[in-house]
Amino acid sequence: MRYAHTVQAVRDAEDALMARLPEGVLMQRAAAGLAAVGAEVLGRVYGSRVVVLAGSGSNGGDALYAGARLARRGAAVTAVLLSPERAHTAGLAALRAAGGRAVGTEDAAAPIARAHLVYDGIVGIGGKGGLRPQAADLMRAVYDARAAVVAVDLPSGVDADTGEVAGDAVRADVTVTFGTYKPGLLIDPAAGLAGALRLIDIGLGDDLGVPAVEALQNADVAAMLPRPGGESDKYRRGVVGIVAGSDRYPGAAVLAVSGAIRGGAGAVRYVGGGGAAVLARHPETLVSTGSPHAAGRVQAWVVGPGLGDSAAARTAVEEVLASDVPVLVDADGLRLMSRDAVLARNAATVLTPHAGEAAALLGRPREAVEASRLDAVRALAGAYGATVLLKGSTTLVASPSALEPVRVNPTGTAWLATAGSGDVLSGLAGSLLAAALPAADAASAAAYLHGLAARLTPPPLTALDVATTLPSAWPL
Repeated sequence: MRYAHTVQAVRDAEDALMARLPEGVLMQRAAAGLAAVGAEVLGRVYGSRVVVLAGSGSNGGDALYAGARLARRGAAVTAVLLSPERAHTAGLAALRAAGGRAVGTEDAAAPIARAHLVYDGIVGIGGKGGLRPQAADLMRAVYDARAAVVAVDLPSGVDADTGEVAGDAVRADVTVTFGTYKPGLLIDPAAGLAGALRLIDIGLGDDLGVPAVEALQNADVAAMLPRPGGESDKYRRGVVGIVAGSDRYPGAAVLAVSGAIRGGAGAVRYVGGGGAAVLARHPETLVSTGSPHAAGRVQAWVVGPGLGDSAAARTAVEEVLASDVPVLVDADGLRLMSRDAVLARNAATVLTPHAGEAAALLGRPREAVEASRLDAVRALAGAYGATVLLKGSTTLVASPSALEPVRVNPTGTAWLATAGSGDVLSGLAGSLLAAALPAADAASAAAYLHGLAARLTPPPLTALDVATTLPSAWPL
């Protein structure tokens, strides 16, 4: 698992560790890692040209000490001091002692134009708002020079705790972060500015406490997924019910069932008007045309994809939400459900909106949801007492309890922005619910597999391509 902690948690952990260490040790650990990554990016340190954009405080100090280490290895290092009177005194002295030099912003143009590598030490993890105009101008010069940009702890101008970007921000090629990931490094829009991530262990360890955000890795997903045993049969492995599709949208039924069949449950029951299309593609499906209650026993329901907005569709959503098994609500089901019906449920509920649907449920503009994805997914989970999978450039999964870390999906590709891909995801997640995975595990494992299958599918891909590739994404 990859963990991310809030700024306050990091500061508390640093304070606890610094109380046990000699002065300056923590900064030297950070600088050593920062210099090592810089050397990797350069390839050849001796004779290279490095610029350190140094703001005030410890972030600038980390960058200055890293610059001193590269200067001792033969790099020509120039520090551009954004606030000369508040520059980190010891870091600046170390750079000068190693043969580096320091200039003010008025003399920055020439060294930036010749730079091979630029360290962004402008603002630390406590910074709020976008870059100030002077810093933004410096970064535009850096981009024009086509120097590699290495951000110190996180790109300046992004919010470390939320991933929000309120103005101009640094666009890094590599971000070297210390002790733990920061939520903003894993969540868009900030994550899209971080480049490749490198985590440097500086010894914070158990002092960090409970993470705010976590991201599954392949071993975590492999440990979660259902595996049939010698005594398994199709009913013991779980049966998932799919209420999806309509005369107008039969393809949604096929796609949701396709995802469910590849999700590890023992059987799929389909209820709706797309039965003929479903059977033509998946003859193993158990199809019925009556109400969900009359379809037979299931261990979880998926309701909503392509359902339309008819009275019959609304009734089907109400019936499913009244059941005593886990339920996943997607697409049209999100418009047709009532908040009271969701809050009244005793079994787990999973909601899978995209940003537009989340905006409608929260009464916010879509742009506000996309800019503040972490806040939106937490607010939605709390308001509905449900596990929420918020789809998008960064897919997030939040549990109803604010004490649980939000999960961020590390897989996926922009090619998933194609018709029907969400239907496949809902069927896959519903199948994992039927196989008895807890709601957050089912949603986050489904997002992981769905994204990985898309990566494994040659573009341009279709939703059905993703469903077909799912077995290749399944960890062995």
